[in-house]
Amino acid sequence: MIKVLLCDDQTLLTQSLRTVIESYGDIMVCGIAKDGEEALEICKAAHPDVVLMDIRMPAMNGVVATKKIKELDDNIKVIVLTTFDDSDYILGAINNGASGYLLKDIGAEALVDSIRSAVKGDTILPTKIAKKITDAAMLVSDDKEIKLKKTYGLSDREAEIADMIFDGFTNRQISSALKISDGTVRNYISTVYMKLGVDNRADAVALMKKLGK
Repeated sequence: MIKVLLCDDQTLLTQSLRTVIESYGDIMVCGIAKDGEEALEICKAAHPDVVLMDIRMPAMNGVVATKKIKELDDNIKVIVLTTFDDSDYILGAINNGASGYLLKDIGAEALVDSIRSAVKGDTILPTKIAKKITDAAMLVSDDKEIKLKKTYGLSDREAEIADMIFDGFTNRQISSALKISDGTVRNYISTVYMKLGVDNRADAVALMKKLGK
């Protein structure tokens, strides 16, 4: 039996969701919370498998609550279920550990399938949401590379590699993605460090974070 916690400040919606979800037999609602703080407390006591999380709520919003729930127990899967498809909300929730981001116009069967998939470890992102993430990430990436080139005199390739370092790519992953040798990657990274005035990846990432503000 999959245990689900519903977190939304709209009582009528949570009651309807409960009726729909529990009609499938393999899912039970173990609690209902009206905001993120209440959801966190219920998670401590009930240990749900999945939390269906709204975004805009009083006391603690869904993005912050997702982070705190994942810090409490990383095994709890959080699926954001909201009417808002703003890219900031989407990226914030996913970066904080959400397993999926769904809009409230989703059908009952698709919602239940998403809950089951989340329990298995899948990430649930409808095409529309995935495109927003891709578009937002490309804008951030392009902006960072432009700033790196203007501020530190990086070449196009150096800025590309610096951006990949920021995203957590290893030397081997960079080599594979760009189809260049490990030695060439190391040479590029040495040049990037020199131009940024840093000695290691951690310092490079920290500097690029500041650049993005």
